[in-house]
Amino acid sequence: MEKLTKNMIRWAESKLDSAEYAGWCLAFIEDALEISNNIEVFGGESAKESCEMYKDSLQTGIPERGAFVFYDCLCPSKDGPVNWGHCGISLGDGKVIHAWDVVRIDGYTEIERLTALTGDHPKYLGWVPLDRVLAQKQE
Repeated sequence: MEKLTKNMIRWAESKLDSAEYAGWCLAFIEDALEISNNIEVFGGESAKESCEMYKDSLQTGIPERGAFVFYDCLCPSKDGPVNWGHCGISLGDGKVIHAWDVVRIDGYTEIERLTALTGDHPKYLGWVPLDRVLAQKQE
């Protein structure tokens, strides 16, 4: 698991300050895991949906290194604000790398101070260990 985590974090950090994933936080964390390790994972269509899929393993408190970290967050859509959520990867020590306007590193509680395009602020839901993400099967 440590090798997968190291590869994923190295890839994610290589994207720091890039706007390539702006508005695509789930794609960012999935690409970090998949591309860096040549594997495929199966999550939801949004950060919120993925969080729901992993809810049996959702933990609170400081996320462990390599964990997927989830937030509620209202995002803009053609039909008005929708809770698509927000997500990132824990670097350990309370830090999370995530795609917001650019790929950036923030404390897991500091992310709640960011302002989405809807004016909403992310609300921390918890984290899921990487082994749980890897255990998700395609439906």
